[in-house]
Amino acid sequence: MEPVGYAVNGVVAVATIDRAETRNALSTDVLHGLVAAMDCAESDPQVRALVLTGGPRLFASGADVRELRRTSPAQYLLSERLECWNRFARFGKPAVAAVAGYVLGGGCELALTCDLIVAADSAVLGQPEINLGIIPGAGGTQRWARVAGRFRAAELVLDGRLVDAWTAQRMGVVNQVVPAERVVEAGIALASSVAARSPIAARLGKQALRASEEVGLTAGLAHERSLLLTLLSTDDHIEGIDAFLQKRPAHFTGR
Repeated sequence: MEPVGYAVNGVVAVATIDRAETRNALSTDVLHGLVAAMDCAESDPQVRALVLTGGPRLFASGADVRELRRTSPAQYLLSERLECWNRFARFGKPAVAAVAGYVLGGGCELALTCDLIVAADSAVLGQPEINLGIIPGAGGTQRWARVAGRFRAAELVLDGRLVDAWTAQRMGVVNQVVPAERVVEAGIALASSVAARSPIAARLGKQALRASEEVGLTAGLAHERSLLLTLLSTDDHIEGIDAFLQKRPAHFTGR
């Protein structure tokens, strides 16, 4: 069996981690499967958004600790795992994480690489790496602190606290909480809503949001303005305004 399933639902691609026997631990083969799914979604002009999920019961319990136990510092720096995580961060189309059950360690960091998170009412999120004598190494310290604030992030990173879906929503990490049996459906619905917008505007909007985590306000505003100027030269920009004035749905072509 492939560790990550891939299917296209209209204009939305769905990548499903399928390693229930390991609680969807993010082993190297799972990471490679996720990269392959992202490559497929990125290169398919019909796909406008991606959903990452593990199904209605489980997202990902974290890294494969048996692999990590055997990894030296030099091996980690030279490993394919690191490049896989860099690939996740470079994914250019909108991505929605639809998470349930365990969303821990690397699984939580994977969800945080997405642009939106839909959580099942069964979801438990956290960074319990401190219990293994380590810290998150794929963005957990940085992304939690940027979204929830340094002091709230410290509860997860330094104390290993786990939070339920509603607490994560209050912390600003989760967009929606839904019944577990509906989490994949809700993730696809949210991704489909995003996919109905101009794909160029969605891609550049994602770039602008990501830049806000990397640069200061002045540089961020300049970057935002340059992206807007790019969009003012597109057919989608004309179509969006014409549709608004004519009180009809817009039909964006990505040009």
